[in-house]
Amino acid sequence: MVRWVPMESNPDVWNNFLSSMGVSGDWEFTDVWGLDPELLMMVPQPVSAVILLFPISENTERLSAEKQAGNSDVSEEVFFMKQTVGNACGTVGILHSLLNNTDRVEIGDILSKFKADCAGVVPERRAALLENSEEIASKHASAASSGQTAAPSAEEKVNLHFVAFVSVAGSLYELDGRKASAVNWGPCPREDLLSGAAQACKVYMRCDPDEVRFTVVALSQV
Repeated sequence: MVRWVPMESNPDVWNNFLSSMGVSGDWEFTDVWGLDPELLMMVPQPVSAVILLFPISENTERLSAEKQAGNSDVSEEVFFMKQTVGNACGTVGILHSLLNNTDRVEIGDILSKFKADCAGVVPERRAALLENSEEIASKHASAASSGQTAAPSAEEKVNLHFVAFVSVAGSLYELDGRKASAVNWGPCPREDLLSGAAQACKVYMRCDPDEVRFTVVALSQV
């Protein structure tokens, strides 16, 4: 398996990645400091995506399996790709966030070409396109090396995972490249994405209530 250096859960790092990829500067990732309504009000609106970082455990794996087993009604409008590059879940989460919001976010030439190449192909083929993209791999490597903490090696086993939440065609979708498809969490209009995704994040957090390594980041217009 091809492995990349893991990307730190740091909005500054991610925003540098967006800039290097040519994404319009009026959308940025920002920390979500809490999931209660008064703290969600501090997040700039509108929000186009929410990314959750969580530690993989038996409990989160059980939740994932249950959600996948009960999954139905996935809109054809959802952009979904598998992940075949080790430690690339941060970049896959960012791609899922951006490529499901191209009507709002100007994604630049690199990602426009990537999305065009992905048109009409299966999620596994989209994963291969990412794996073979030297340009995106280079941008990822630069971003991963710019974090506040020393980046682990590409070969180091990392027990943390990123998933993205977006609203497409009136439903909340979880996008996780480890899964077979996007997962429909139920009705959620775009304007309610932040609150809807916050509820989904709380479900993950209840899996391991003593765990402190959960983080949440939103893609907001600034």
